[in-house]
This record gives sequence, structure tokens and C-alpha cells, in this order.
Amino acid sequence: MNALWYSLRRLPLRAANALDLPLLLALLALMAIGMAVLHSASGERTDLLISQALRFAVGVAAMLLIAQIPPARIRVWTPWIYAGTLLLLMLVPVFGSGRSGRHWLDLGVFYLQPAELLKLSVPMMVAWIIQRRPLPPGWRVAALSAIGLGIPTLMIAAQPDLGTAVPVAASGILVIFLAGFAWWRIALLGGAALAMAPFGWMLLKEYQRARLLTFMNPEADPLGTGWNIMQSKVAVGSGGLLGKGWGNGSQAHLDFLPEQTTDFIFAVLSEEFGWLGVCIVLALYLFIVGRCLWIAAQSRDCYSRLLAGSLALTFFVYVFVNGGMISGLLPVVGVPMPLLSYGGTSAVSLLAGFGVVMSVHAHRKLMGP
Repeated sequence: MNALWYSLRRLPLRAANALDLPLLLALLALMAIGMAVLHSASGERTDLLISQALRFAVGVAAMLLIAQIPPARIRVWTPWIYAGTLLLLMLVPVFGSGRSGRHWLDLGVFYLQPAELLKLSVPMMVAWIIQRRPLPPGWRVAALSAIGLGIPTLMIAAQPDLGTAVPVAASGILVIFLAGFAWWRIALLGGAALAMAPFGWMLLKEYQRARLLTFMNPEADPLGTGWNIMQSKVAVGSGGLLGKGWGNGSQAHLDFLPEQTTDFIFAVLSEEFGWLGVCIVLALYLFIVGRCLWIAAQSRDCYSRLLAGSLALTFFVYVFVNGGMISGLLPVVGVPMPLLSYGGTSAVSLLAGFGVVMSVHAHRKLMGP
């Protein structure tokens, strides 16, 4: 009993030591900016703000808890975590719900999107597969890794949810890349993927094909499929250097901009805070990515190094894809801007991933090579 009481008294101290302060401050700054932009984009709806704040609180609590778990223990649990998230994903076609497909599980208290959890469990599983064998990985290891990331990716794409399937696949592919997979092998696989593109086109849903065609020429249907991209580009361009001011963005408040609290919230930020605000947010994103890569480089074991590095680069992929989407440089695929867009499971799983990165940093001196 005395030992238990002593452990509980030591918990806040251990929690403080597990957190990486520079990374934590950058994440808190992004969450604060996200809340401010959401307040404006939602038309000052307090219910959305309270909901998002609660989600951030749950995410930070998960990050704090995971940061205290040694990476060696996370590595042991990885197959079970992967299997559990895959099982939840299998339940979606049967019990799931959604506006344009089956994406969510109604748990009564809240809605859970299992696909978001795979953004964390897939790179964990691929890193677990690779670290058990000599580096750099060969074709056999790459094939095993492809199976581990391919099964959930195809299941998510079939929901259909291409916007989540893309980063899930990217998270696993980045682990293979960081493991030192030979460039000639990457080029060979890239060429094969291009050769299969016509077959992939036939498998796309009609609205997904329309998005790709609209990306190439949005002016062809300005009042239909091209509306989203064109209005987003107007919002981004009208912000100028300093923006129109917080709460003064016309594109969102006059309902010209679609999905202004989720996929296109970065366009709202661009219009209201201008180029200066965009630069500040992008600087925070780059700092977070750079800090996570530095933590990955300091790790002394293969699993932690691959996992932390892939989570950092996957975070960059989210920012790159959403930024390119709202500026018309990439097709609209429904990838949210991390910690800015309104969403529950996405924010919690993202912060849990940073908890893994902080765990790698906190326990780096205790890990073997």
C-alpha cells in the first residue's frame, strides 16, 4: 500500500519529465490558433468550441499517458494494437454510419472513426515488422510490410474514404523509406504504380473521378464540381498580407466556402489572417516536424527511430496535402488540416501519436541499440 501511494505521488513528476516542452508548446499554440479560427469559421458557435476543447483535452491526456510508457513496451504491444484497430475497422461495414458511406461507429457517448486509429497503428506495425530483420529491408520484408499497410488501406478506401486511406498508406510507406529501402527498388515500384494507374481509375467512384477532373480544370464547371476549389482559392487570395481580420472573412461567413470548419478551415485562416498568419502557422508545423525528426535521430533503437520518424513525416504529409488542396495545387481528397480542422478521433489519434514521439524522447537513454 505504501509503494502504491508513493507511485501515485510520483505520477505528476514522471508525467512532467516525459513531456518534451518545446514540442508541447508548439502543439498547444497550434491548438489555440485552431480554436480561434474555428470560432470564426463556425459563426461563433460555442457548442463546437466546447466539443473541440473536450477532444483536445482527451488527446492531451492520451499524449501524457502514452509518453510515460517505454517504447520497448509499446513495441511488444504493437501486434495487439494493430489487430484491435483492424477489428474495429472490420465492424464499420456492418455497424457503421456516415453521410457518404460507412465511416463511424456510434458508441452512444461519442462517434468513433476507426480509420483514424490506423494512422497510428499501421506505422507501428510496419516498424515492428522491419525492426525484427536486418536493414536495409529487401523484397520479402517489403512484401510483408505492404500486406500490413495494404489491408487496412483497401478497407478504408472501400468505405469509401480516400482522404483517410492516403495518409494511412503514406504512414506505412514512410517507415519502409526510412528503413533504407533501396532507391532502385522505389523507382521500380513507382513505375509499376504508374502502369497500374488506368486500372485504378476504373476502380474509383464517380465523385472521385469528378474531383480529379475538376482539379485539372475547375473553371469547366464553376457552379458545380469546381465550386469548392474556386471559392477556396478566392479566400486564400483575398487575405493579402495581413488578412481581413479575425471574424471578418466573407467567404466563410457568407457560406461561399464549403466545409469551412473541417477540410477548408485553412482557407478561412488565410483570408482572415493573411500571409503573415499563414507563415506563422506553417512555421509551427515545420518546427513540430523538425523536432520530431530530431527526436527520432536521437533514438537508440530501430523501432523507435522508424516510428517517430514516420509519424513526423506523415504529419508533414497531412499539412502538405491539405495546403495543396485548398490552394488548388492538389485534388480535393478530404484530408483535414491537423489540429486546425474540427474533428474528434483525428485530433485524439494525432496527439496520441505525439505521445509516442515524446515517449521515445523521454526513454532514449534507457533503450539499447
